[in-house]
Amino acid sequence: MKQILVLGKVVAPKTPDAWKQCESNYWLSFSYVANLRMNGGSGIIDGQGSSWWSNANEQKLHIDDKKKCQRPKALHFHGCHNLLLTGLTHVNSPKGHISISNCRYVYVANLTITAPEESPNTDGIDISNSNHVNIHASYIGTGDDCIAINSGCSNINITNIACGPGHGISVGSLGENGAYATVENVSVKNCNFSRTQNGVRIKTWQGGSGYAKNITFEQITLHATKNPIIIDQYYCNGAHNCKNKTSAVKVSDVRYRNIQGTSAKKEAIRLDCNQFSGCRNIVMEHINITSNVPGNKGIQASCYNINGISKSTVPRVLCLQSKLVQ
Repeated sequence: MKQILVLGKVVAPKTPDAWKQCESNYWLSFSYVANLRMNGGSGIIDGQGSSWWSNANEQKLHIDDKKKCQRPKALHFHGCHNLLLTGLTHVNSPKGHISISNCRYVYVANLTITAPEESPNTDGIDISNSNHVNIHASYIGTGDDCIAINSGCSNINITNIACGPGHGISVGSLGENGAYATVENVSVKNCNFSRTQNGVRIKTWQGGSGYAKNITFEQITLHATKNPIIIDQYYCNGAHNCKNKTSAVKVSDVRYRNIQGTSAKKEAIRLDCNQFSGCRNIVMEHINITSNVPGNKGIQASCYNINGISKSTVPRVLCLQSKLVQ
């Protein structure tokens, strides 16, 4: 077993020009370390990202300039099997805070991850090409996804996460630039979303292939969330000029159970699926989402190219077959 105990404050250079070396896109990186334990108590990892955020677009122009650095992610684990990460506080990363890629049997718990709501691309935890990952009992509030589950992931278990601000917990985005992408066997349970842009989200680009299947969101609490439940198979990264394509990552066997709370927008549920492949076997049970605006009863749901069933769901999802309450 290899153990790292972080008791003090680890601080990144304050400005982009202060970074003398930037051979990778990561600040702190661990690769191919088996049985690694990283623990914190009073430990803080501070990325001092504010100077990067203010000129994020400018920094992208210098990707090919060796004298300039790309915005780094703060902490990266690659190919680390049997990884334990607990007890740390992460603040203000220039980009994403924690990246987990090509790892197996990962346990993450009792983290605090924070960055301002307006900080760009400061995801809390990004997971890719990894399996048997458990994320538990943590607070994440940043300027992007609290947790993002990307292609190549399976057997992901997320429980007891307090998310907000941020973009919610997302599967994807998947299938960008026609890529083949897979995600399966994901469980998100007992999570709270407070004033987030999204709650539980699946997002795929047009033109991709592959699948996202066997995904469960249950026992979710929402407070003034703008998009509480969303499947978006027309994801375009905030733009509106993506060309329509006939292929898409297939979304199937998604279950939403025991979700309650308030929406900050009139449309609380949006299931926008590809007209050619659609979304299959979507189940919604015991959903109760109301408006956070007093006296506003106009909460709605929209859905396109989808099949499945709903039971005791408010607002009603008209394109799903209603199942009688038993």
